[in-house]
Amino acid sequence: MIVYLDNASTTRVCEEAARAALEVMTQEFGNPSARYGLAQKAARRLEEDRAAVAAALGCESGELYFTSCGTEGDNWAVRAAVEYGRRRGKHIVTTAIEHSAVLEPLKELEGKGYSITRLRPDKSGHVSPRDLREALREDTVLVSMMLVNNELGTIQPVQECAAITKAYCPDILFHTDAVQAFLKVPFTPKELGVDLLTISGHKVRAPKGIGAQYIRAGLKLSPLLRGGGQEKGLRPGTEPTAQIAALAAACRVWESWSERYRSHMAQLKEYALEKLCQTVPDLEVVNAGDAPHICAVSLPGYPSEMLVRALNDRGVYVSSGSACHKGKPSHVFGALGLPKRTLMGVLRVSFSPDSTREEVDALAEGLAAIRAGHVGA
Repeated sequence: MIVYLDNASTTRVCEEAARAALEVMTQEFGNPSARYGLAQKAARRLEEDRAAVAAALGCESGELYFTSCGTEGDNWAVRAAVEYGRRRGKHIVTTAIEHSAVLEPLKELEGKGYSITRLRPDKSGHVSPRDLREALREDTVLVSMMLVNNELGTIQPVQECAAITKAYCPDILFHTDAVQAFLKVPFTPKELGVDLLTISGHKVRAPKGIGAQYIRAGLKLSPLLRGGGQEKGLRPGTEPTAQIAALAAACRVWESWSERYRSHMAQLKEYALEKLCQTVPDLEVVNAGDAPHICAVSLPGYPSEMLVRALNDRGVYVSSGSACHKGKPSHVFGALGLPKRTLMGVLRVSFSPDSTREEVDALAEGLAAIRAGHVGA
């Protein structure tokens, strides 16, 4: 049995999404930009699928632009916002616990003369709206704050912070990385009050290689690329219609079962935290997470990469943080000011609607056996 509890990294593609992709690849494979019948059928399917994803997100179809992934969307948001505000200033506010897809382009901009304020979270993993208010300046052009942290599962106060930002200056653009929030917690871009919002398909049982960007209606941004004019000229390139169809199918399924899915993941996470604490001596809960699908624990003094490898040998798959770190220490857990022994043993456990109690039991048994083996050695 494969025990997969790293769903914040990626999810198994659901059957409906796989079937939709296969159908488009083998039957409705026309290029939507061509003019003959097969192509126009693909164009109609593309817009139907766009409407389905937009409905799941809670925005208008015309506000949704398809991308290849969350990283592309985050980079696009940062660069487009900077270009949009280039005459106003060179100051950006973000948090110290953003995904690297936000932090790395900001680091590049910092090298070009931009001033970056990185808000630090409290020990619970939350950023303070008051700190944001104090960080805003006359030359601020962008605030970027993720909605659900990908390693802690904490929900950040995006709605309150967006309202503070717009009250300070309506021209400051507000972006949120909602990759881990999409379909997991209820929200709409309008409710949040954001200008830009990024999602990714492979976190919600669609294939890798497809994402989407919300751009508030009326906001005129620079194109991500230059080319043939697809996606209203903002993100040109032949649309990946099979991946888009799969994302739309995954959204339709999730929307049909959203309350049951969220309840299942929340109950399973609660069970996991209780089971792990009961079964594994000395295990600490680093963050129980606000979102239903992510939590972080630690076995203090045990290197997390060793734990990941040892669990792998037992067919149990979890991570020591975001897969994008590639084994490097997590800046997210580091920002919490954890004791060194706790920090070295952190594991992220994350769930999907397909996760089971049996998988949680296998994780608990694996960690207990690893600890017992080391204690007795």
